Amino acid sequence: MAYRSEAQARLSGGHFVDPQVLARINNLELVAKTVVEGFITGLHRSPYMGFSIDFAEHRAYMPGDDIRGIDWRLFARTDKYFVKKFEADTNTDFMVLFDVSASMGYTTGGLTKFDYGRFLAASLTYFSRHQRDRVGLVTFDHDIVEYVPPSAKHLEVVLHHLERAEPMGTGEFRKPMRKIAGLLRRKGLVVVISDFYEDPEQVVNSITELKFHGNDVVTFHLLDPAELTLPFNKSVHFEDMESGEQIPVVPTRIREQYTGKLNDHIDVISKKLRAHQIDYTLLDTSMPLDFALFQYLSERQRIGRVR
Repeated sequence: MAYRSEAQARLSGGHFVDPQVLARINNLELVAKTVVEGFITGLHRSPYMGFSIDFAEHRAYMPGDDIRGIDWRLFARTDKYFVKKFEADTNTDFMVLFDVSASMGYTTGGLTKFDYGRFLAASLTYFSRHQRDRVGLVTFDHDIVEYVPPSAKHLEVVLHHLERAEPMGTGEFRKPMRKIAGLLRRKGLVVVISDFYEDPEQVVNSITELKFHGNDVVTFHLLDPAELTLPFNKSVHFEDMESGEQIPVVPTRIREQYTGKLNDHIDVISKKLRAHQIDYTLLDTSMPLDFALFQYLSERQRIGRVR
């Protein structure tokens, strides 16, 4: 798969974990730790090791600070002690917005989109807390289901809410995104994880509201591999997991039309989000989570350069 080979090329020596192997681990924190620590090991073996050690700013020296962090050149010019702060030493508010509508429970034999998204959310949160960010969570369907405000002490709380969440209810973006935008009173990084099963214009318009107050927004679009290709050959009844409506389908007759419409849907969402400087990544549920982490970290580096 192209995504896998790209990630392997960039994370030379990276440690990739099959998502279905992760599904056998009952503890969500252990899942996140397994993914993140393997990923960090891969980073340390790669030329991308400098992601989180870019210089950010100076601050006044305080008693107890490591003297190795003092900028002696600046001391020579100012006769004052200043400590260099790097990107890894700066913290921000990190919020995961996780779609828990019923359609996220779909699978054709591997992980459900919901479980894959839950593993992804846990791994990103664990990684961000490792970077000393304040972490929080919103789960949503047609409204906000659970809200955990960002805090340096909320890693376990976020993981607990992810553990007990279930995919159910109808999905909608406008109402929950508008409410969430009102909750994000402090500039930070917002990650949206969803299958984006809604009108593309509605998805884009709703997510762009999250950029209010200067938030940086990263989106992950999750789909089951079968949703991308419609590989079925026998006539079947497809059921809408949110409305219960059933439609008789002959896959071989509509496959080309279906994939064309899906690709158009993806194309509109990805292009319009990127036009608003919102990062977009398409993931299918068979892909290693390491790749998603790499995409996320790449975006953080890009954002840091822009700032």
